[in-house]
Amino acid sequence: MEKTISFDEVLEAADQLSLDEQETLLDILHRRTIEHRRAALAKDIESAQEEFRLGNARPVAPEQLMKEILS
Repeated sequence: MEKTISFDEVLEAADQLSLDEQETLLDILHRRTIEHRRAALAKDIESAQEEFRLGNARPVAPEQLMKEILS
């Protein structure tokens, strides 16, 4: 069974690290965040392409899209 760690516990554990280790942790977390966002964006793009392929979406000029968003 996996133990859940609270955010406060993570912060307290990070405080126990050396400055170099904290900087390495920040770098790792930053890269992982980028990877997660990239994967989510790729999934969204794939979903949009599938919707377009199925005819559930249509191409729209940027001006028309903004007009629809702002109305």
